[in-house]
Amino acid sequence: MEKRDYRFYIKVRTYLGETPTVIHQDLVAFAGGKAVTYPTVLKWHKRFSENKMDIEDLPRSGRPITAVTTENIEMIRTLIEEDPHSTYDDLEADSLLSRGTIETIIQDCLQKVKVASRWVPHKLTEDQKKKRLQVCKENLERINNGQLRLGNIITGDETWLYLRQIRRRQSHYTWIDKAQPPETLVKKGKFEKKWLYCFFFRASGWVALHALDKGQTLDHEYYIDNCLSLVVKAVRKDRSNSGMRGLSLLHDNAKPHASSKVLDYLRGEGFQLMPHPPYSSDLAPCDFWLNAYIKRKLTDQEDEVSLFKSVTELLDNIPKEEFRKTFDKLVERMHLCIKNKGDYFEHLMH
Repeated sequence: MEKRDYRFYIKVRTYLGETPTVIHQDLVAFAGGKAVTYPTVLKWHKRFSENKMDIEDLPRSGRPITAVTTENIEMIRTLIEEDPHSTYDDLEADSLLSRGTIETIIQDCLQKVKVASRWVPHKLTEDQKKKRLQVCKENLERINNGQLRLGNIITGDETWLYLRQIRRRQSHYTWIDKAQPPETLVKKGKFEKKWLYCFFFRASGWVALHALDKGQTLDHEYYIDNCLSLVVKAVRKDRSNSGMRGLSLLHDNAKPHASSKVLDYLRGEGFQLMPHPPYSSDLAPCDFWLNAYIKRKLTDQEDEVSLFKSVTELLDNIPKEEFRKTFDKLVERMHLCIKNKGDYFEHLMH
């Protein structure tokens, strides 16, 4: 529908006594995300309710040939400052300027772009930013002077995996015949079957995988006996001559990971521990790559056995180059963290 069509529709529904809310809901049901916004419906509903029946933009007295005037620039600036989330439709309705004029003012005069808000894992304190900055500088220094080799880092973390996969809403849009009903999807329930998985990998590929036993809690003892022991066994098999020499483990500061008994176990096995700052999932390769990759590729499963098999196959089919590039990205992320003075930095990534 064109702009005039929406306005005519709102005009007719207003004349029939419908409220702005009902009119907007029906427009969304018909046009989805392309429908005009509620503030726009409200604006035109008010105008038509006052018996102002013209569906064209009203002329502004004294408007010059070009509408990009100082007055209009300041008006758009004020509207945006009052509501940073306003859309072009909102600005058109509030200013009575054309979309082309508004675009010119926003892009050329105000030099603004519209971006999505940033979600961050945690509101960092200044001390936490300093700690992130310090850890990144220390790790990069060790990498640069050869004390820490990217190929010798093993990283790991845990994530929940469900038998039934529910994607983001946008991924479920499909083309269907007009008379065909849309596919029905059921939201995840509170008691959906899920398992906690532990992943470990390095630049050459995945190292170990473990699904927690049903009803089991991940504490430091379980972490040592069932997760880290798998890593040690896999490394000894793969590196029969060099063993643990030169290897570093990178995991976050969750309670089971930070236990003194875990630290003693790692030292006893010859592992070094690569420092990781708190609240820094953006510096954890499992968090910024592998966990999301697995969930994106995973399909619905019948039971925990098929789930484990599918996850294993997914890991086996990841190209070795992807594992290696993830550690290159870790270095890039540490540089960005330093550039952003320890604060979250993903908005700086291209």
